Amino acid sequence: MVGLSLGEQNFIKGGIDQDLRTDGRKRLSYRPIFVETGVIPQSSGSARVKLGATEVIASVKAELGKPNSSYPDKGKVSIYVDCSPTAEPTFEGRGGDELSAELSSALQRCLLGGKSGEGAGIDLSSLCIVQGKVCWDLYIDCLVVSSDGNVLDALGAAIKAALSNTAIPKVQVASNASSDLQPEVDVSDEEFLQFDTSGVPVIITLTKVGRHCIVDATTEEESQMSSAVTVSINRQGRICGLTKRGGAALDPSVILDMISVAKHASEQLINKLDSEIAAAEACEEDDEMES
Repeated sequence: MVGLSLGEQNFIKGGIDQDLRTDGRKRLSYRPIFVETGVIPQSSGSARVKLGATEVIASVKAELGKPNSSYPDKGKVSIYVDCSPTAEPTFEGRGGDELSAELSSALQRCLLGGKSGEGAGIDLSSLCIVQGKVCWDLYIDCLVVSSDGNVLDALGAAIKAALSNTAIPKVQVASNASSDLQPEVDVSDEEFLQFDTSGVPVIITLTKVGRHCIVDATTEEESQMSSAVTVSINRQGRICGLTKRGGAALDPSVILDMISVAKHASEQLINKLDSEIAAAEACEEDDEMES
């Protein structure tokens, strides 16, 4: 919990009213973002993202599994978040467990749509190998290393970067297998397919402080919020998920306005994130060539 004096609280709120935040940013400006890919060699894909002083890591592991009987033409994705106790004192013990569960649930809503995968930002159909028989299961594990606000958006960026770094082995299915039996599959050790992230959204959290909304709030700014709306939006401008936190009620018209602002902010974040991911991938390739 951030302990701020009344003067500090008024300074934060007054700055946001004047469109000049305590670190010099405007209301809809992001802190510097840094992306590093391939940070966990044992995974199928991984990335580290720093958003100001907030730092998170995401890794993806692809394993063969069986589709859910209710959705035989789709693969499965699971998202887990762990909050390091060293990231913030409130993460120790039960507080960290509760936040981990809250973040995991929010990421599922923002990226995976409904139970059927309808509206999902991650294309679950692309993970199906043999309908009703074999699919890819993606296990996405995230770690919050340090926290200075806007953790959910940073996790979303790290997942997008990790998925763009994910190589899924090519699979050959035996053609003579009986339709009633589990088909034999041959997983290649040499040929891989790059995971398609063109439809994977970024996560934009709009934090309401006083009469205004801000993006990429710091911990101090979050301590002064009345409510926050999180929207996941992809490059095509499609909304993949929506979630709200904070006790204050919001009029539907206000939420629509916030979604409109989020769409505008998403363009800025997607362009910046894509360029950072491309630079990180190029750097990783150079390191591999040198070694």
